Amino acid sequence: MTAKTPTYAGPFAGLPPQTDLSTDTAVFTDAYAVIPASTMRDIVTSFLPGWTGMRMWMIARPLSGFAETFSQYIVELQPQGGSDRPEDDAGVQAAIFVTEGALTLTIDGRTHELEPGGFAYIPAGMAWSVRNGDATARFHWWRKRWQAVEGLEKPEVIVANERDIAPVPMPDTNDSWATTRFMDPADLRHDMHITIVTFKPGGSIPFAETHVMEHGLFVIEGKAVYRLNRDWVEVGPGDFMWLRAFCPQCCYAGGPGNFRYLLYKDVNRHAPIWK
Repeated sequence: MTAKTPTYAGPFAGLPPQTDLSTDTAVFTDAYAVIPASTMRDIVTSFLPGWTGMRMWMIARPLSGFAETFSQYIVELQPQGGSDRPEDDAGVQAAIFVTEGALTLTIDGRTHELEPGGFAYIPAGMAWSVRNGDATARFHWWRKRWQAVEGLEKPEVIVANERDIAPVPMPDTNDSWATTRFMDPADLRHDMHITIVTFKPGGSIPFAETHVMEHGLFVIEGKAVYRLNRDWVEVGPGDFMWLRAFCPQCCYAGGPGNFRYLLYKDVNRHAPIWK
């Protein structure tokens, strides 16, 4: 049997017709936010200096008292777009995941070609640039300040594609819940993990996870009902869930196909103690 080609949802862009209703699942609470795909339109895009042919949806940014460790962008590049210096803060690490088109990514002088499903991790302080060719490209871009620890070097560059990584089944789930891991969980140099979480139809997180990690969850395929704090929310392709630390969470995958999302979480460091 031929393996199914992964699909990667993205923003709708454009604007809805004036006849559409404004009611949807968008919500921002003290514990979580849901930014549905229907709200990711042209009018909410942002731009950055030093880029050509670029716009982005900024779907997460550090907020005091909410999620404080990371930002997450969905970047769209027009043909021949890109930047020779995307990052101007030497303390910030990056991760990229391509969902559409193709990118030429140069990291520390070495060039890599990324297609949909392609992933790259770029250590803090390392020079990099990004360009695309004759077709529009889209990618997720995570930014987090690397938390140095005495005796630990910075992580190494990672370039991979999810198709070449075997998903790891979660224990005691009969393979209904699995994670595709771009970082080695045992490598304590990493203070953030980016993974793809996959549930088969009917698969679930069968308890309310309640933990210190902040989360960004972007649905790339399928649908599910997700518990966020005290609420159950139906989510589907292109929806984004943004969770602060200790927000209770669990889900049921609705089918008929797999439910998959990109997951960010902060890991492997002390909680800050404010002076």
